[in-house]
Amino acid sequence: MIDPLYTSAFLMGLIGSGHCIAMCGGIASSLQLASDKRKTFTYSFAYNIGRALSYMAAGALVAGISSQFARQNTSFSLVLSFIAAIFMLLVGVYIMRLGPTLQWLEKIGKTLVWQHIVKLNKCLMPINSPFKALGYGALWGWLPCGLVYSALTWAMTSPSALDGALVMLCFALGTFPAMITLGVTAQKLNTIINHPWTRIVLGSVIIWYGIYLLIIATDKLVH
Repeated sequence: MIDPLYTSAFLMGLIGSGHCIAMCGGIASSLQLASDKRKTFTYSFAYNIGRALSYMAAGALVAGISSQFARQNTSFSLVLSFIAAIFMLLVGVYIMRLGPTLQWLEKIGKTLVWQHIVKLNKCLMPINSPFKALGYGALWGWLPCGLVYSALTWAMTSPSALDGALVMLCFALGTFPAMITLGVTAQKLNTIINHPWTRIVLGSVIIWYGIYLLIIATDKLVH
């Protein structure tokens, strides 16, 4: 049976791909301007693979560290469960567009991380090879994004670094359809994803799973 956490991470990536297009769409589109369609796909695919690898590295890092603490202190694992559940609810509200529940995370990331990493951009310009596109994607994988940070809180509850990486891989795969098919296909997909009923349904799924996690964490706390 597939872990519901993997499914939720994929759904968040899929429904949040509109947000990804807004933040990274300009970069991804610039990689698709080549007249050679094969080269266009290769560059775009390499960029998104690089982005996914950064997500997986971050997921492995936070899961690896948190799992070590959890083994030494069971209450730490319980705290992580509560944090993951709360972020599930925040993501659900964000997806349903009921409030800007994740913007504060992006501000923190921009201040602490991104302003230093972004300086490396010039080392990869111009992007004239798949390897540079891969590196550029890996760099932009650290762009401050509330959805990514929320997925990382879920990865933190994983029992191992590998499981944390898999959670982030599922999230990345959810963003692939829109990010790789930028253009007419992406516009159609984005229209479906951003339809109010689509957002309500998928946002509700994540919210209900967040409530489920809260109930489980509360039950463990009581007993």
